[in-house]
Amino acid sequence: QVQLVESGGGLVQPGGSLRLSCAASGIIFSIYRMGWYRQAPGKQRELVARITIGRSTNYADSVKGRFTISRDNAKNTVYLQMNSLKPEDTAVYYCAADRDGTGYWGQGTQVTVSS
Repeated sequence: QVQLVESGGGLVQPGGSLRLSCAASGIIFSIYRMGWYRQAPGKQRELVARITIGRSTNYADSVKGRFTISRDNAKNTVYLQMNSLKPEDTAVYYCAADRDGTGYWGQGTQVTVSS
């Protein structure tokens, strides 16, 4: 059984920081590309960041320079460090894993940026 479990979401003030974690089980983690997506109310789900098995990364333009994705294969965990948070970052953040067209999603964790 494949499971992706996100944690670390919550309420933070503008300009603050938050670190999301996604713990994976049931897959050979080291051979999967991992990613973070987000979905705000009334909007489509969008890619935030991805990291390959070789640790190459991609970021959405809206978060570049503020967010950092990383992975720890020994812990089967992918992280998203979010700095300088803005109200526009408010969304449900989802962890994803994919390999050769096979993909999995986590349940999501809420991030709210507000005063």
